[in-house]
Amino acid sequence: MLEGVELFADDPMSCPLTYPGRIPAGSGVLLDDAYVPLRAAGGPPGEWRAGEETLGALLARLECHPPAARHLVVAVGSNAAPSQLRRKFLDHGVRPVVPMTLADAPGIAPGVSAHVSRWGYVPAAPLETPGETSTLYALWLDERQLAALDLTEPNYRRKPLEHPVIIGGERLAPAFAYEGRHGLLADAAGRPLRLGPQRALIQSLLDDSPALRHLCGDTPDAFVGNVGDESVRAAVFRFFQAERRAGHRPEQSRRAAKVEPRDR
Repeated sequence: MLEGVELFADDPMSCPLTYPGRIPAGSGVLLDDAYVPLRAAGGPPGEWRAGEETLGALLARLECHPPAARHLVVAVGSNAAPSQLRRKFLDHGVRPVVPMTLADAPGIAPGVSAHVSRWGYVPAAPLETPGETSTLYALWLDERQLAALDLTEPNYRRKPLEHPVIIGGERLAPAFAYEGRHGLLADAAGRPLRLGPQRALIQSLLDDSPALRHLCGDTPDAFVGNVGDESVRAAVFRFFQAERRAGHRPEQSRRAAKVEPRDR
């Protein structure tokens, strides 16, 4: 995890093998091209400290919505990277001013979606983990930001989480996460994969499958270069759906087999 300007040195769209991107060391506020550390102050999030002022005062000074008027979205992949969020919001004409707080999220963990993005990375998707709690970033989004982020996630559907998230000792609901439309990847034994460093993830997929190596090459760099071709991405998607899908509910499996990924 990183702090300061290093958080904005690149983003996964421009550097796919860095996915999920440069993740902050702690809670903060994405403020245009900066990340302001945020410190819990024993009260509601509006009273948390962002430098010398409260989060509520900072947002009011910037003429932005207060925390109470925002929606909670839990990030399992690159939405936890300020550089990726900044790029997404600016691409949709929305100012990137977003509180990002660490949250305990019961029942989910970062898994791996069974598709490849147009930029070449294999993205995350939530994996159901009953009895397990993950520490993830919760994004506090206003209405315009939420609508813009929805537009950047055509291969996902935003759904409320089954359990409240815990932020600063408080149980908060509802919170949302983006559920994958295409299922989750599994290892050779059929166990759903957990998200890890992208280079290692892609190499493990290639090492496990001569068919995938034939499609995409022997290395992560070759994989990223080859899946830049839409026809190769489509072939990889069909391979994933035929050979590596795991962890679906039955109704999700039937839908996933029929739905081609959107080109993002």
